[in-house]
Amino acid sequence: MKKVLLFLLTAYLSGPVLLSLFPWILSNAIFSHQLRLPYFVDLSRPQDVLNHTCNFYLSTEKGVSVGVWHTLPVSQWDAAVGKHLDWYHETLGDGRPIVIYLHGNVGSRAISHRVKLVKVLSAAGYHVLSLDYRGFGDSTGDPSEAGLTADALYLYHWAKAQSKGSPVCLWGHSLGSGVATNTAVKIQEQGSAVDAVILEAPYTRIGDVIADNLLVKMYTLLPGVESLLWNLLEKINISFANDENLKTLSSPLLILHAEDDNIVPYRMGQKLHQIALQARKESNSEARVQMITYRGNLGLSHSHICLDPDLSDVVQTFLQT
Repeated sequence: MKKVLLFLLTAYLSGPVLLSLFPWILSNAIFSHQLRLPYFVDLSRPQDVLNHTCNFYLSTEKGVSVGVWHTLPVSQWDAAVGKHLDWYHETLGDGRPIVIYLHGNVGSRAISHRVKLVKVLSAAGYHVLSLDYRGFGDSTGDPSEAGLTADALYLYHWAKAQSKGSPVCLWGHSLGSGVATNTAVKIQEQGSAVDAVILEAPYTRIGDVIADNLLVKMYTLLPGVESLLWNLLEKINISFANDENLKTLSSPLLILHAEDDNIVPYRMGQKLHQIALQARKESNSEARVQMITYRGNLGLSHSHICLDPDLSDVVQTFLQT
């Protein structure tokens, strides 16, 4: 029994030590990009999981190629029969809104709940561009906060160039919410503004989500562990600070969050909503800020807001306004 207790104590104490020596462990845990779920989907063949979707790649910087799926609005399906990639690109200028979907950590653009959301948006009449950041899915390169933001920013400018003035919206889920607000702020710094930003299950900043994890809470009993966590995040240059970004974001904003979210606490979405409202008040901005709450008894949790039968109406009303 003593040996077992000693082993457990040693294992417990070794966690912070290992992170201090190898901070890349924390980075890999945040992105979890090496879990390439689902394993047996050919990402170059989106038609296996999504109707009227084409696959293509963009070189966002030297040595980095990212995979993107373009799913057409349902109204375009008949016209798409037999068409090739260039035709798909041309349709982005047909006046219909374009949604750039920035997914969370783990897996690729083919995970089931991501596919379900794309189907909802397609049925609502939108073009959807689903991006796998560098290191995710079949995209090359290694993930970092700066890298993911650069990939999303490149795709946004590419889509804007194809759009012929059609509105382009950023939709960020979970980890992708930080990518979305980072990208939107970068676009503002370049002298423009994203037409709309939708955040699904967003956090205040990534460190707050990590600190709220049950396993991590066990370690906060040890003195200095909490400050170690924040120091490590600073060392690996990962913050995804939605709370700071929303203080300057000028685009219309919609937040979607479920009360029973077991990954990103619902209170974080509430806090971001309040931050955005206060920022608009201080700047006398009339850009819309809205939050939709999903009751816990619906069971939508962290990844299944796409199952809300009214989601397309919510998004259409927001974007039209």
